[in-house]
Amino acid sequence: MTLSGIDIGVFSAYVVGIIGLAYWVSREKAGHEKTTEDYFLAGKSLPWWAIGASLIAANISAEQIIGMSGSGYVIGLGIASYEWMAAITLIIVGKYFLPIYLKRGIYTMPQFLEQRYDHRVRTILAIFWLGVYVFVNLTAILWLGALAINTVAGVELVYGLIFLGAFAAAYSLYGGLKAVAFTDIIQVVLLVGGGLFLSYVTLDTIGDGQGIVAGFMELTARAPEKFDMILSPDNPHYMSLPGLSVLVGGMWIMNLSYWGFNQYIIQRALAAKNLKEAQKGIAFAAYLKLLMPVIVVLPGIAAVVLAPNLSSPDQAYPELMKLMPVGMMGLVFAALVAAIVSSLGSMTNSIATIFTMDIYSFYQKDRSQQHYVFVGRVVSFSSLIIAMICAKPLLGNFDQAFQYIQEFTGFFTPGIVVIFLLGMFWKRATAHGALAAAIGSAVLSFVLKILWPSLPFIDRVGLVFLACLGLGIIVTLMEKSGVQDIQDNAVDLEDIDFSSSRNFNLSALGVVLILTALYATWW
Repeated sequence: MTLSGIDIGVFSAYVVGIIGLAYWVSREKAGHEKTTEDYFLAGKSLPWWAIGASLIAANISAEQIIGMSGSGYVIGLGIASYEWMAAITLIIVGKYFLPIYLKRGIYTMPQFLEQRYDHRVRTILAIFWLGVYVFVNLTAILWLGALAINTVAGVELVYGLIFLGAFAAAYSLYGGLKAVAFTDIIQVVLLVGGGLFLSYVTLDTIGDGQGIVAGFMELTARAPEKFDMILSPDNPHYMSLPGLSVLVGGMWIMNLSYWGFNQYIIQRALAAKNLKEAQKGIAFAAYLKLLMPVIVVLPGIAAVVLAPNLSSPDQAYPELMKLMPVGMMGLVFAALVAAIVSSLGSMTNSIATIFTMDIYSFYQKDRSQQHYVFVGRVVSFSSLIIAMICAKPLLGNFDQAFQYIQEFTGFFTPGIVVIFLLGMFWKRATAHGALAAAIGSAVLSFVLKILWPSLPFIDRVGLVFLACLGLGIIVTLMEKSGVQDIQDNAVDLEDIDFSSSRNFNLSALGVVLILTALYATWW
């Protein structure tokens, strides 16, 4: 299937508009050149609505829209737990983690680890995150995005990869995080509007034109097995979503790592005007996350009825896009591409931030601010090139890319969560304890994967987290007596203000009540 002339015109207007807006918001006053704070943290000037929108735009990409729709096609509504549990996780991050980060005035997550532990921990985690961002996340976004463009517009995969990389570079390379964050407002409007329209059309089609309520009732009647939130052990997909573990087990570890300790995500909040503004943005993002399953999971379930014989689950969303009328197809296609390129821009900026501020600046001290900005741009562009080259070899053979990403990152996230939680909330935690937890996470995950293959990976994440937590504590307590009980560089929680505004507290309560109602309904 190819786009009509009208659809191409709508899409072209979107591309030109985003690039133009990015350059407009990135302009500098006469005589002022971008500093590292300007380029990597948007001058610490982001308002709440930009933070919230940018968090969602960075998060929702091809790996969510295409990958999670594919998992919805195979597994059903249960996969929405990743979205809904993320909403409450965001509230926790805003309440308890952001006050510590902003008090420390950091650029990056590895920088916090050096402040709290030592340079070894910073370097190891910086190199790890660079590897994951380039060879797992960036490649997944590019590959699934190219797949979507191929299915909808008939563009060959290689040309789709090149287009996405070039588009992301064109609008984000010059302005940095500020260009990404402010254009994300448009990206999210397109993403939500286009996604909701697609869900409306699919449900209306299933209901034979009788509206979305009739369509939803028909869908639940024809595919009731796809509407179980908590899977039983006899479910064929229990390995992916092991029952109550999605509520009380390893999924918490996955979510805390992603939303709380992930440079790619948290960088937007670090760029806030102040803590209150950051918390308002976090709350805004939490409510958008509650809406996301309607956009990214429901179409996949609908495809079970409308396109039951797909060769690959990840074709579900692109296949349904063919139902769109002329003109709207271009808008929905623009929404899909908006999600992809906004994540690409966010990811490459975070890669540049970590490389420049955590690795390069350590060996090249006292260089000019403009030099570091130039290095950041070079690294952003280089990461895109590397990811385009590696995308097909790494991801071409996976049917459910979203599950692949979760499985891979699950090897390392338990240790990461232990390092940060001990570092923030236990004054005695030492660098050796942190390193033991990091190494133990990879080793124990690999051993359990080999020796206990029937253990669901979410349960494995939970067990490894507990083991690494114990390991980090034991190693710390076993340190020589010459080490002070309270580390000199420990976080002083007495200096941190964990209080939050009445509006934030009410928002948090609203998220909890909505989640309770959702799980009670689809238990």
